[in-house]
Formats: sequence, C-alpha cells, structure tokens
Amino acid sequence: MDALIKSLRPKTADGKTSDLKTSDLKTSDLKTSDVKPSERPVDRPAELDPSEFMAAAVRADQPRPSRAEAEAAVLTLLSYIGENPGREGLLDTPRRVVEAFDELYQGYHQCPAEVLNRTFGETAGYDDFVLVRDIEFTSQCEHHMMPFYGRAHIAYTPVERVVGLSKLARLTDIFARRLQTQEHLTAQIAAAIDEILKPRGVAILIEAEHTCMSVRGVAKHGATTFTSRYTGMFRDNPAEQERFLSMVRAPHR
Repeated sequence: MDALIKSLRPKTADGKTSDLKTSDLKTSDLKTSDVKPSERPVDRPAELDPSEFMAAAVRADQPRPSRAEAEAAVLTLLSYIGENPGREGLLDTPRRVVEAFDELYQGYHQCPAEVLNRTFGETAGYDDFVLVRDIEFTSQCEHHMMPFYGRAHIAYTPVERVVGLSKLARLTDIFARRLQTQEHLTAQIAAAIDEILKPRGVAILIEAEHTCMSVRGVAKHGATTFTSRYTGMFRDNPAEQERFLSMVRAPHR
C-alpha cells in the first residue's frame, strides 16, 4: 500500500496555512468557484527558516545534560517498562543506548553548508540536471522516536559549478540523523541545495517506510510514503518533473 503525501501544505494569499487538501484532488476536480480567493494556494511553497538547513542544530553554548544524566534517564525508562535494570543483561544498556544516540543523532552537530561549500568548475559547459538516485538513509520519527528508512532521489541543474556527488548523500545523512518528519526532511534537503548551490532548479523524491505505523499503531507493514519537492525549473516545468521521475523509476541495469 502506497501513500502519497505533499511535503508542505500550501499557503493562502494572506500568508495563512490553508486547510484545503488540494493534494487529495486532481486539478480538474477543483473548481475555482468552490475556493474563496483568500484560500487559493500561491505557487511557491512556504520558505524555511535558514537556521533549519544552513548550520548545525546544536550551538556550542547550548546547555545539555551530562552523559551521566542521560544514562540515568535510560535507567528510568527501563524501570518504567517493568524491567530490572540491575540484571546482568542490562548492566551496560544505559551506556550502549547513549552511545547509540550519539551515532543516530550526530546530524545535530554537523553543518549542511560546509558539506556543499566545495564545488568544481570543470564541467565543459554541462547544462542538464545531475541526478543521484537510491540514496539509502535511516532517520527517526520525531513523534515516536522510531525509525523510518528508505531512499532519496536528488537532482539539481547546476550553473557553471557542480558539487561532489557524495556530498548529496552526506547532506541527506546530516538531516536524516536528527528527529524528523519525512516532509520536513524533504524540504530541508531541497532548501539547502537551492540556497547554497544556487542551481537553476532542484528536484527531490523520498520514499520511506515508517516503523511508527508498520510495527505499532495500525501495524501496516510495507506501507510506503512518498514526498517530493521541486524548485526553479523543475517547479515551473512539468515536463522536467516528468523526466526526473522517469529516470528515478527506470529499472536498474
């Protein structure tokens, strides 16, 4: 079962978020007369605060609990679920959990702008888009702190200079290794590339499975969520969107 979710709800002409779920309708189904002028979505998606995609999320002067306090919190959770934190198999669990958190959430301490800052100018006049598909990632849902994982497909049309291909994967990991929603992750990656590289356009498609709905709650294993974001030439030209999607969906050789 697949679910198609728009990355951000559209804003209305007065700057407020619209409750109209246009993502659930085809263009032909939406009658202009049914929508008040103040509720009609504008063409451009809502902008993100640059602090969300230009710098590390944790400042050096930001107060944080000590490692000992973090391990004590894990002991509390073990007791809460009914476990005996003193039994042999759990003696080192608080230390292991905190070490795992350091790895899983290292994106809070990494700077997206630094990853994309080094570019190369020897492109021989290349003027088409660059696509890196099937970038595997694992992130953590900010609502339940449970993993969601999948693949990101990223394309951008450079202006004179290009970025190293591995940097797009590194950028994905920086944002994925923070508490996230898939919609926000999609928007952050697109915004960072758009702001730092200043390309003619960016296209992002992310597909992922969320364990917060596959192993708990409705428990629908295999449900896939898709989110997308287009800027510049991709947003303005449906033919370029289609070409991007056809290349993403093309079978592997």
